[in-house]
Parts: sequence; structure tokens; C-alpha cells
Amino acid sequence: MDIIDEAIKKGRSSLSEFEAKQLLAAYRIPATREILVESEKNLLAAAAAIGYPLVLKGCSADIAHKTEKNLVRIDIRNDQEAVAAFRDISAGMEQDQMPVLVQEMIQGQRELAAGLVRDARFGACVMFGLGGIFTEVLEDVSFRVAPLERLDALEMMREIKGHKILTAVRGMEAVDINALADILVNIGRVGLDHRQIKEIDINPIIISGSRPIVVDALVLLDNSEE
Repeated sequence: MDIIDEAIKKGRSSLSEFEAKQLLAAYRIPATREILVESEKNLLAAAAAIGYPLVLKGCSADIAHKTEKNLVRIDIRNDQEAVAAFRDISAGMEQDQMPVLVQEMIQGQRELAAGLVRDARFGACVMFGLGGIFTEVLEDVSFRVAPLERLDALEMMREIKGHKILTAVRGMEAVDINALADILVNIGRVGLDHRQIKEIDINPIIISGSRPIVVDALVLLDNSEE
């Protein structure tokens, strides 16, 4: 894929969030609507196209953890807040003219995580589990070696301790597990099709109503010569 090939040629070890989601979209993995901008004029045009509320993020392949660097602003409700957030993020980034990602804000109380790791023995392995800021603490995850069938993906969902979060609970709709299964199957396809990918980290996947939507994604690359 051109996005990966270009990044490898430039010696980069990761894709930007925007690039990562373009890659996922090519495999029909649903993600947030978003537009990359570099000026306040383009910012307001993007905001009008997507609609409030919005999330703004500093976007660069060199920034893996945007929240830790204070480069994320959420629940932006109008043009004035958008411009202030854009200026604040731009001032906090090390490089001049680094683009800002204008992203729809997904509403949902349940957060999941998925991804891919490339094991030296088993190759591409798909991960699924509970998402959000406590993913690494809870370690409630399940793994399968790619390629996956839908049955494999459904089994992964049942294996995590917090699997009941996928059901109708506390007034929330049951998660569309078929859509979620498709995400896991297609993550496996990405890993098998692109050997240069070392790791995929998708966190969170927010459940909006019943639909799983990728809100943030990181793709790490192996740029060593084959």
C-alpha cells in the first residue's frame, strides 16, 4: 500500500493517526470522520463539514502518545472553541506547520481495544480486549493467530472477563458483535497483507449505540531492509 511504502522509504517507524485510519478504512474497518488541516481557515471549513462537537489532535507520525503531550482537545462546541484549541495545540507542537486532525466526537460509554502484534514464532496475532486508559492495567485481552474466521473472533469476545459489557446493560444496546467480529477479522488481513507492519494498536473502539467505531489508532512499522 502506498501509505506504508512511502513511510518505509522515508525511514519512518510509524504512521500518523490519519494515515493509520486510512489504512484501516481500506479494509472496511469503521473509524471516525476526520479531516487534516494546517490553517484556521481550513479548520473552520472542516468543522462545518463534520459538525460539532469535535475533537482536535496534533497529528504526526513522530507523536505516538498525543494525550501525554497535551495535544488533544475534546468536546469542542463552536468555532471560537475550535480556533482556541487549534492555536493551543499548534503552539505545543515542536515542528512548524504540523497538521491538526479535526475529528468527529463519538459519544459512548463503552471502550474496547483491538490490535495486532507480530510474534517471532506465530507471525501476525490479533488482540481484543477492554479499552480505554486502563487497558494495560486490566490486561483483559484475548489473542488469535491470523487469519481469523468470524467464529474465531466471536470466541475471542467470549474469552475476556468483561465480556458482559458487550450485552445490553444499564440501558445501553447490545454491541453489534458481527460488526465487531468483522473488525477483528480484517485486522488479521491487514497484518497478513503487509509484512512491514510490526504492530497495530487500536484504542479506543467506542461503542456508539450498538456500532463499534475506531477513535484512535497507531501503526508501527519495521523499516529495516529485508
